[in-house]
Amino acid sequence: MTDSLRFGCTGCGKCCTGHHVPLTLAEARRWADDAGQVIVLIEAFVTDGPGMPPEQREHALRRSYPVACGHGEARVSVTFAAFNPGRCRNLDNNDLCTIYDQRPLVCRIYPVEINPHIPLRPASKDCPPEAWQQGPELIHGTQLVDAELEALVQASRQADRDDIAAKVAVCQALGMTTSALKGNGFTAYLPDMGAFATALAREQWDDDGHWTLHVQDEALVASLQGLGLRTTSETPVYYAFIGF
Repeated sequence: MTDSLRFGCTGCGKCCTGHHVPLTLAEARRWADDAGQVIVLIEAFVTDGPGMPPEQREHALRRSYPVACGHGEARVSVTFAAFNPGRCRNLDNNDLCTIYDQRPLVCRIYPVEINPHIPLRPASKDCPPEAWQQGPELIHGTQLVDAELEALVQASRQADRDDIAAKVAVCQALGMTTSALKGNGFTAYLPDMGAFATALAREQWDDDGHWTLHVQDEALVASLQGLGLRTTSETPVYYAFIGF
């Protein structure tokens, strides 16, 4: 990081290609209504235990939800994201966004990071070098300069907190109840979008689910089972385990 970081979008479209875009609950409904595919990414941790980096405690707790796991309790964080393994379905032939005025919150925030524990590093972004040599000042020291952009970041964090209970309930309704351990990986699901849309449309959900943690590391398995948590290391069939 430098004392000052500038940014000006070049319109290259690279940030809209090969990235799954996190969605708020309302954005996920719109994406599903527009015949888009959603990917569901899940991670879990134990409060003050495995998967909980102490410095991230407050942020992680706010965007997670407690669930029953074996004879214990885990907290899960769920991300609904637009599934974009290639070009975003909303890019036109000139790499312009066809839903620009209604684009997801995360798209409006890019390239700024939403997680307060992840610094903005140009090298980790797809933007060409010239993007960081033009435009207004974006970061000064560690502070985001643009007040409107800061408000969008805060809105995204708040949506994570507001939406988590409903996202967990949707996962439980669709049987997506195996999670990876935070810091160790994610579990990823590609739900049937008809069933997903039906679950999203519910006004009430059953607040009941029995969760399992997908962990392959034997030491972690022993630690989690010692807390009464249910684990599995079997090859997944209905989800993918994305390990770090």
